[in-house]
Amino acid sequence: QALSTRTLRRCVAIVLAAGAMEDDGDNEFVSEQVNDIVKASITKALGSAVYSKDRVSTWASQIIDDCLKELAKMDKHFKYVVTCVIMQKCGSPLHTGLALYWDTKTDGVSCVQVGLDTMDCITTVYACMI
Repeated sequence: QALSTRTLRRCVAIVLAAGAMEDDGDNEFVSEQVNDIVKASITKALGSAVYSKDRVSTWASQIIDDCLKELAKMDKHFKYVVTCVIMQKCGSPLHTGLALYWDTKTDGVSCVQVGLDTMDCITTVYACMI
């Protein structure tokens, strides 16, 4: 299927913008900044809440939305994917894993684990430079 002229212009503009980026560190993935954003989002959403299965979906959505909004404010040339897992503490540990196939010089990942009295939360941010 043929691409429209407008779509092609957008693609060219994105490629030019990505190619014009300077390697001055302003567009690097800085995991410490991302970790701070994620921790603040988790604290804002969960605070000192007690686990409730009815609220898990709302909490996870709020954490993900807050993270994405704050990451966008950093105005860096990345596409972000944020995942959030919340599990009730019941004696068994919560583990997550990931495998990445990307450019380690430009892309990044950050995983934040927060344990509260009644639940664990693991939030992961994947960033791919555009």
